[in-house]
Amino acid sequence: MSNKQRILVTGGAGYIGSHTIIELLSRPGFEVVSADNYSNSSSETYRRIKTITGKDVAYAEIDLCDRQAVKKLFEDFPGITGVIHFAAFKSVPESVEKPAAYYRNNLVSLINVLEACTAYGVARFIFSSSCSVYGNIGSLPVNEDTPVAAAESPYGYTKIAGEQILKDFTVAFPSLHAIALRYFNPAGAHPSGLIGEIPLNRPNNLVPVITRTAIGKQNEVVVFGDDYDTRDGTCIRDYVHVCDIAEAHVLAIDYLQKNAGAKAYDVINLGTGSGVTVLEAIKAFERVAGKPLNYRIGPRRSGDVIAIFSDSSKAHRILGWNPHHALDEMMSSAWKWELHLAK
Repeated sequence: MSNKQRILVTGGAGYIGSHTIIELLSRPGFEVVSADNYSNSSSETYRRIKTITGKDVAYAEIDLCDRQAVKKLFEDFPGITGVIHFAAFKSVPESVEKPAAYYRNNLVSLINVLEACTAYGVARFIFSSSCSVYGNIGSLPVNEDTPVAAAESPYGYTKIAGEQILKDFTVAFPSLHAIALRYFNPAGAHPSGLIGEIPLNRPNNLVPVITRTAIGKQNEVVVFGDDYDTRDGTCIRDYVHVCDIAEAHVLAIDYLQKNAGAKAYDVINLGTGSGVTVLEAIKAFERVAGKPLNYRIGPRRSGDVIAIFSDSSKAHRILGWNPHHALDEMMSSAWKWELHLAK
């Protein structure tokens, strides 16, 4: 057995999972096992990762809602020292339409992986949470002491419930230490342009909608409402580059490895601390791509939060994390990836 930390990345073929695997493989001391059922991704991701890193990724095709399959995963890959758990459905509007699917997939999979961690002696767990746990709040920026609000969507509730489940496991099993990373709006792609967000279903996140429209895969970008109480009437979000998000996960798993006195359970925000409106994001894309974007104003969308952005000083203090990529870099890298897909 190698002296490296063997990290299980669930949902590793997905958008943030794949970038986190690249970040792990770029550092000494880590080896990776990926688990994914490709419900919104593809095994082709691993070929892209190898092109960038020169390294193969061990992986298993698995439905994490299958308890016995999860048990077999931990037996097939012994010696896992930490888990970074991304695997979840993530569309706010889809969760409003299909709440049962979201509750079943997002929570049962988490419970199964946590049970396997406790059974196989895995002591470190990083949970992919979301700023959606804060809901519509009156005081900005949001920090970790901001009260968790009533969920605006079933998706948001699965993150609230997931955090509570994780916290309860750390109480019941004192050897388990966990951090929930509440990140804001991941955007952009790897600077190589060789990997990025490629949703198999119609995307709901703004940046892939923008790039798909610009390339001609979609006819238009619909801006969901321009009558909100914001500076231009459109919703405000805190966009943070996916590579910065990936780095934070690696810093978090390493922090738990190296700090025996770390809190059993903690939550940390990941954002730039700067809010951007939908129209400002569109203008940023037009600026870096040098072309106009076809968009129109539509009605409000169910479940959307009006405005949210982060105070990420805790991430800096605890993890030594700072975001390095600005909005223009998010847009230019996402556009580079979209152009790569069109080749």
